[in-house]
Amino acid sequence: MFPYPQENRLLARELRNNATLEEKKLWRGFLSKHPARFLRQRPIGRYIVDFYCPSSNLVIEIDGKQHEENDMVESDRIRTEYLNSLGIKVIRFTNQEVTEAFPVVCKRIEESM
Repeated sequence: MFPYPQENRLLARELRNNATLEEKKLWRGFLSKHPARFLRQRPIGRYIVDFYCPSSNLVIEIDGKQHEENDMVESDRIRTEYLNSLGIKVIRFTNQEVTEAFPVVCKRIEESM
């Protein structure tokens, strides 16, 4: 179990209840049925990751257009470095990839486990 601030539990619950369409698609269409257990909106340290698979130490992030902005690119890099320092592998997909190339996204997740 990774440490995290208590207030992140409430925010994680809110994020689960207000998932994006792409997060819902990936969850309902693949991750919720996967033999490995995935957790949605999981607090890890000071971050809340979109999906986490404890058995594979794998984080899956779904990025919207805002992640293309310079400050978000740097923030995502720092976040990924932090998660990597905990031994967690991070893979990222854009909303567009989830929408337009869903089978490819699922295959890449399988290959990362």
